[in-house]
Formats: sequence, C-alpha cells, structure tokens
Amino acid sequence: MPLMTTKPMFDLAYDGGFAVGAFNVNNMEITQGIVTACAAEKAPLILQISKGARKYANMRFLKHIIDAAVEEYPDLPIVIHLDHGDTGDLVEACIKDGFTSVMIDGSPLPFEENVKLSAAAAKAGHQKGVVVEAELGVLGGIEEHVVGLGAEEYQKNVEKYLTDPRQAAEFWQRTGVDSLAIAIGTSHGAYKFKHEAKLAIGRIEQIMKTCPGLPLVMHGSSSVPQEYVDLVNQYGGNMPNARGVPEDQIHLAVTRYGVCKVNIDTDLRLALTAKIREVFATKPSEFDPRNYLGPGREAIVKTVKHKLQVLNCAGKAEAVIKQWKKLGEPLPAFYAESH
Repeated sequence: MPLMTTKPMFDLAYDGGFAVGAFNVNNMEITQGIVTACAAEKAPLILQISKGARKYANMRFLKHIIDAAVEEYPDLPIVIHLDHGDTGDLVEACIKDGFTSVMIDGSPLPFEENVKLSAAAAKAGHQKGVVVEAELGVLGGIEEHVVGLGAEEYQKNVEKYLTDPRQAAEFWQRTGVDSLAIAIGTSHGAYKFKHEAKLAIGRIEQIMKTCPGLPLVMHGSSSVPQEYVDLVNQYGGNMPNARGVPEDQIHLAVTRYGVCKVNIDTDLRLALTAKIREVFATKPSEFDPRNYLGPGREAIVKTVKHKLQVLNCAGKAEAVIKQWKKLGEPLPAFYAESH
C-alpha cells in the first residue's frame, strides 16, 4: 500500500483510546528498528524527519531508506512527517519531496504571526493532499534547533506557558490545520525536569471542549528510560539527573483524552547510544560497525515495542487500513504523479 496521511489514523485514535507513535529517523538502523517493531506489533506509525535529519543524512538517502521500509512492509500504515518545520519554504520542500504530513512550528512567534504562518502552510499542504500540524504554547527543553525554556523556569511557571483553550479554538478556526501540538507540561530533550513531572491533564480536557474533534499532539514526550541512562553513565557517559515524562501519564492522555500523536525521539537516541557505549567498553578491540550498530538497532526495536504498548496502538494497523480504504483518501499528489 502507498504511504498515507494521518487522517485515517487520527479518525480512529481520537475516540479509540490510542495514539500513534511518531518516531524520529536519522539513519538506516534507526528506521529499521522502528519499522521492525511496528510490523511485529501490527501498529500504524509516523516516521518523522526533522530539519536536522535532512541536513545530516541528505533527504535523498532518507527517502530511499523509507521507500525500502514501505516495500518491506506493504501492509503497514506509514506516514512520513516533517517535524518542527520552521519556514514555509521548508514545508513546501518537504511536500515536494514526498512527505504526507508536515508540521509548521510558529510557536515561538507572537500569536498573529503564528496564525499567518500556519494558515499559509495549511493552504500549501491541502493543495497537494498533505495534512498539516501546527503548535501553540511553549515547551521546555532543547532539541536540535528547537529551543524552549530551561527546566527550572518551565516547571516554576508552567501554567503561564500552557496552551490556552480559547486561543486554541481561534487558532484552529483561522488556520484550518489538521492537528495541533499543545503545551501541557512536556519538555524536549533528556533533561526535561528538575523534579517529578506532572502533565496538565485538565488542560487537555479543556482544549477538547473548545476544539471538539481536533486531534491533539504531544511533543517532548520521551520518558528517558533509566536503564539506558544507567548504561550510558556506567560506560563512560555523563548524564546526571536526566528525567522524562512518566509513562503512566502519557498512557492516561492517549487512552482517555484526544491525544492522537505522541512524539518520541530522545528515547531512541538513548537506546542506540547506550548499547554502542556498552560494546565499546566491554569489547575495546571491536571496530566492525555492524557489531555495535546491530545491538543499538535491537535496543530500538525493544524500546519501540514497549512504547506501542504505552500508546495502546499495538494491533491497530488493520483497522487503520480499513479506515483508509473507507475514506477513499486520494493519493498525495507526488505519489499519484510517480505511480
């Protein structure tokens, strides 16, 4: 089957008590680990490519890696998504490159500028059959070019940075975006919090009331597994006080509220890095990349399988395919032109 947009997935997820995992890809091993896990668990998935990944790996290489994944698992519902696009030019380039979903992130901008940027992105995407995600509110932490607030400042004054429910309704109405990333207390990176995190679940509920039916997205949602932090520290790393989002709170947000997409990047980086460090430390003579990237890839498979259980989306692939066929969703313009 061809790549699809997020619409068939989110149509089911919103009321179905699950969310689709959006996993960032940067190279072959990470991509293989993600799709292998999702195929084993029969789960729909979103493969995210950031501005940094495009620069690092070259979009042409990444596209062929993902094309290979689609060919290898033809029954797996897959979306290719731009993560944190910061300009209209980047959004249009990704649409041209074959993305089926794009994110425009104008959250650092004043409200009116964010509306203008997001509305233009939505118009450009919809003309080509591509869905568009935007963001409203402020997150903490740092991830690639996305710089939020420091952990101490964010947790101390988190209420002032959360997405405003009424403003969200106006934003949705004026932009026409297909999904909205909201600030509910999550944070980017591995050093998310100084103390135990607590998501603003009540804020999600309020936004669902002002924006009924709008698929919501959680960014900065890696849980920073302690087992991988410990491995990194045990084998020469230095990651003190790394804290993530408690998985029970993520599970609550996706099973009882309208969160349809959860972004996960840091946990994959940690899994890969921890196993590479372990091999280097325990087998200092090893120089074959297959023998340290291979264990890293297996750690990603393990991590993604676990995340799919947290998101309650294991086993949902068949239902998503049925919904896609039911909708008769047209092929994205780029795909129709090339097939």
